[in-house]
Amino acid sequence: MDTVESDPIHREQVSHVGALLKDWRSARRLSQLDLANKAEISSRHLSFVESGRAQPSREMVARLAEALEVPLRERNALLLAAGYAPHYRESVLAAPELATVRGALELILRHHEPYPAFVFNRHWDLLMANQGSTRFFGHLLGAPRVHSNIMHMVFDPAALRPHIVNWEECAGDLIRHLHNEVAAAPWDERARYLLAEVLAYPDVPQRWHARQLGAPTTPLLTAEYRHGAQVFRFFSTIATFGTPQDVTLDELRIECTFPADEATADAYRALLSG
Repeated sequence: MDTVESDPIHREQVSHVGALLKDWRSARRLSQLDLANKAEISSRHLSFVESGRAQPSREMVARLAEALEVPLRERNALLLAAGYAPHYRESVLAAPELATVRGALELILRHHEPYPAFVFNRHWDLLMANQGSTRFFGHLLGAPRVHSNIMHMVFDPAALRPHIVNWEECAGDLIRHLHNEVAAAPWDERARYLLAEVLAYPDVPQRWHARQLGAPTTPLLTAEYRHGAQVFRFFSTIATFGTPQDVTLDELRIECTFPADEATADAYRALLSG
């Protein structure tokens, strides 16, 4: 049976963590009963935590965060809001302790040659790229990339946008992802700022300014790039690290692109050898 803990010293912190947990529950579209069942606690205790009437233990915060599938950065924020020290460290990718990880990333990128592959973080900042990526997008742009952020590369008319044949389909898919990320973590100022920046580019459809719930999706989105008279069609896979215990690793994404047809594979090889 759950016990209700209360401590007036932590009242402001409890109220804050309760509000954050409620936001995450709403973002995951779970009722109190749904979340209570997933976390194996009583709905009454969860109600007390969310309302600020109960002081959640460190273990309770961790249990609820796990049930809500909260990213590690936000788990630290929940712990801080409840008055506890963060649990997960955040290392820079160049840190010595991540040398093995960098080696693995370099191996993945190298083995995916000659096709483009790259690594980015939760805010779509490009962190690493293989030679295939540099060569192909250099061919499209006729110059080195003008942005280090994937969203800006796709939305900026001076970058990749004019070269993407099905730009509205691809950009629409990206903006849905970004809207969902902002909705899931509304306190992420950088994500909100990025959304505002990409929506400010010219000729962005007005309907994209609002989050589209239940928007139709395709089984596999193919991006079509034009270089001269040639169209290249690629699809992507995105990989993440399993069971990361570091914020940086939790937020890394590895995207590998593949030719969607034999014509693209042949034309791509010819382009790189030309």
